[in-house]
Amino acid sequence: MKFIIDIFVLIAAILLIVIVMLQGSKDDINDAFNGSKSDLFKTQKTRGVELFMQRTTAIIAVVFVALVISAVIIHTAI
Repeated sequence: MKFIIDIFVLIAAILLIVIVMLQGSKDDINDAFNGSKSDLFKTQKTRGVELFMQRTTAIIAVVFVALVISAVIIHTAI
């Protein structure tokens, strides 16, 4: 039982890393150097694939945290 939850934690961690790496950055590299931020797309809602990726990231992150807490409880109880 202890190793099964560890496998699920590993799978959730890998999925979380992959889904975060697939998301595009909204910041431009020039903003890091000159300090300006464009307000043109500030109020634009996310749609389509971006919305799916955001929601999937949030769900996997919650599942990952729950699995880690469960793993700690299982490993310390035995």
